[in-house]
Amino acid sequence: MSLEKIQPQLTKYIEQLKSQGISKGEEKIVIGKQVAKDGFSERYFLQGYQERAFLRMNSNSYLGFTDHVKIIQAEANAAEQFGTGPGAVRFISGTYKNHIELEKRLAEFHQREACMIMSSAYATVMGVLPQFINENTLVISDALNHNCIINAIRLSGAGNKAIYPHLDLQELNKILESNIGKVKRVCVVTDGIFSMRGDHAPLHEIKSICLEYEEHYEEGVILMADDSHGVGAFGKTGRGTEEFTNTQADILIATLGKAFGVNGGYIVSNKTVIEYLKETAPQYIYSNPITPAEAAATLQAVNILDSSEGEKLLSNLRKLAAKLRSGLVKLGFETIEGEHPVVPILIRDTNKTSALVEHLFNNNILATGLNYPVVPKGEEEIRLQVAANHTEKDIMYCLSVLEAF
Repeated sequence: MSLEKIQPQLTKYIEQLKSQGISKGEEKIVIGKQVAKDGFSERYFLQGYQERAFLRMNSNSYLGFTDHVKIIQAEANAAEQFGTGPGAVRFISGTYKNHIELEKRLAEFHQREACMIMSSAYATVMGVLPQFINENTLVISDALNHNCIINAIRLSGAGNKAIYPHLDLQELNKILESNIGKVKRVCVVTDGIFSMRGDHAPLHEIKSICLEYEEHYEEGVILMADDSHGVGAFGKTGRGTEEFTNTQADILIATLGKAFGVNGGYIVSNKTVIEYLKETAPQYIYSNPITPAEAAATLQAVNILDSSEGEKLLSNLRKLAAKLRSGLVKLGFETIEGEHPVVPILIRDTNKTSALVEHLFNNNILATGLNYPVVPKGEEEIRLQVAANHTEKDIMYCLSVLEAF
């Protein structure tokens, strides 16, 4: 068999990950839910642990929209009308009215001319970023940008690239200054919310630096932001890091699979950019879009977010995140200030991080430990994620378990 010779190497690699404490291991399988009761939010049942009900503190569904009755009903109605899948890529016969309606609504939501939806935010970044990079382009990236940005830069084959230390705008300025006359175009790419830490990119300052050097580059300085963790969970009305910093990126990428509670990714920009990407991005041209039902569900989610109900959910989300942060500080844990519902506990040690994750699990709390190489050495942490459908009793229970560690 052709795999027999390579299989020992694969096994060795897996064992090395396990010995270093960074193996992801077997996935936990959700098999059911327990309804919210007694002042607590819903709980989850896992395969192999049927007798235990878990508090989930590691979900990206920041607004609790995965369980919203109106969103579920919108998806069900569209599935009844159009079936379970698009049946083709978009330029063949896979574009439905639901896709067009959602794109129009998202463009409006972000105050842009146009929008393009894709199968996931990861696919969106991988499809979009390489289309703006050629041999005359310098791409500049924050050191803590998401894996999708890192791999998109690799995929682009960029010969000119630079990485600045996390949020070090002085270094960003130096990079732009030192490359004048060497390239025609610059792409500065950053996360909006940095998913491991919950802190945000200062888009206003970054945009100001880009504009300062615009005249020195023949094809300009383009600011691209991936705000997948920000949109729907950050800013007064949930418009993300752009709203919080009062600054628009030239190209904004975000997801439908986190705060909106459905599936897929999208990009908003001007009409020319979107038209260009529809002709060039392989992940759009050659891959099926999200289903018509998912598009309908997301449209409902955007409308709810952009309403008084959405404002109340966001207000509660900020309140709960603040309660968790202040509670961690009182207990002597290190965290990062901010308003985002990603609330990290900086442990800075792989073994201690794994031990605390196990302690939380033993007390029926699901949390994610982030160890090297997912995060740099010395930055090991536990990422707690608050949702608007959590309750104060959930937060207090989580803090009591942490206090007992």
